[in-house]
Amino acid sequence: MRFLTSFFDRLVQRYLPDAFLFAIILTIFVYFLGVILTDNGPMEMVTHWGNGFWDLLAFGMQMSLVVVTGFILASTPVVKRFLAKLSDLAKTPGQAVMLVTFVALVACLINYGFGLVVGALFAVHVAKRVPAVDYRILIASAYSGMLIWHGGFSGSVPLLIATPGHFLEDTMGIIPVVDTLFSPFNIFIVITLLITLPFFNRYLLKGADPISPTNTSLWKEESKEIVNAAVAQPTTPAERMENSRVLSLLIGLMGLLFAGYHFVMNGFDLNINIVNFIFLFLGIILHGTPRRFLDTVSDGVKNAGGIIVQFPFYAGIMGMMDSSGLSEQISLWFVSFSTAATLPIFTFISAGIVNVFVPSGGGQWAVQGPIMIQAALEIGADTAKTAMAVAWGDAWTNMIQPFWALPVLAIAGLKIRDIMGFCVMILMFSFIPIALGLLLF
Repeated sequence: MRFLTSFFDRLVQRYLPDAFLFAIILTIFVYFLGVILTDNGPMEMVTHWGNGFWDLLAFGMQMSLVVVTGFILASTPVVKRFLAKLSDLAKTPGQAVMLVTFVALVACLINYGFGLVVGALFAVHVAKRVPAVDYRILIASAYSGMLIWHGGFSGSVPLLIATPGHFLEDTMGIIPVVDTLFSPFNIFIVITLLITLPFFNRYLLKGADPISPTNTSLWKEESKEIVNAAVAQPTTPAERMENSRVLSLLIGLMGLLFAGYHFVMNGFDLNINIVNFIFLFLGIILHGTPRRFLDTVSDGVKNAGGIIVQFPFYAGIMGMMDSSGLSEQISLWFVSFSTAATLPIFTFISAGIVNVFVPSGGGQWAVQGPIMIQAALEIGADTAKTAMAVAWGDAWTNMIQPFWALPVLAIAGLKIRDIMGFCVMILMFSFIPIALGLLLF
């Protein structure tokens, strides 16, 4: 195990390019794959790519706000004190990794957007408290929470197929969450990961190189703190408004009032929009004045650049995969040798492969769901388990897909190569409980 950890860490440090170049290489790879394996010509693949290029604009804005609003909230004195207090529970590097892993898993179980931000921010605070820990493994542990999101309360596939009017209702009907999220196989996978993954990530510390180039620069407190007080007393009406606590309190309370109304009317619907909404208005209130809030926003926006630039490239890749029929070909190949008993596990593996190119739970279900559910009906497989197999495959290979890691890396100040070697190990380990859950129940 120590050899494998060190091997993958050194391999990705040497050969894995920046996340932006990874997206470009993946684009070129899918383009030629479509030309070779489908009936689409070179210009048709370019057309598929261009037509899909802007399909993730709304989602890209959501994920940018995840980073910005998370930074805003984490920069408030109240939240800094809370995270620092919680991080005091870790006294050793092993405890630090286990604590961050468990917090990230629980947070992602509640909501993936919430988990991404909380896991990364908490990891930064823990690193400051336990400077001897390998910072890269700590951030990889924070990101490993994404393994569990599709088996939790924000899983797009189980929530979608439980909603009347979903696009496959005529084929598979409505599948209640008791048959998906609260099924024995899903509960087994979730609980097993919650218990075992913190220990596995702790074990990764033994395989890491003793000297890491990323260790020394990010464990210390920031040398430049955000100025929370105006340099001079406000003298003009405009300056007085910018430093008005009353204005921040009024608009902040208005935002929280709407958030409360949302939960009263919709139940515990903690979607990405309401998470960003709550983070934003809590940040406004806790920063005290509009001026302090805006100063923090300026720093937070710097972290979102990678998301803004890279998400359109992944949208283009998804466009090529979908429109060319590549996703369908991958799915049908796995279906061709599946039985009623093995379809869920092969669906899981095929979904993991497709997710590398279509890293969106909802987008992947739209492409792969109809094929797998039709196959399940034809060979007598469990449709609920097959649907969840797609969901778990989507979550599984998030560990080797920079798409979802971008917000975490932006907050942590790392490159994808810094954590990918450890994420490969997490990917290999997590296959075991997921596969067992799909095969044994």
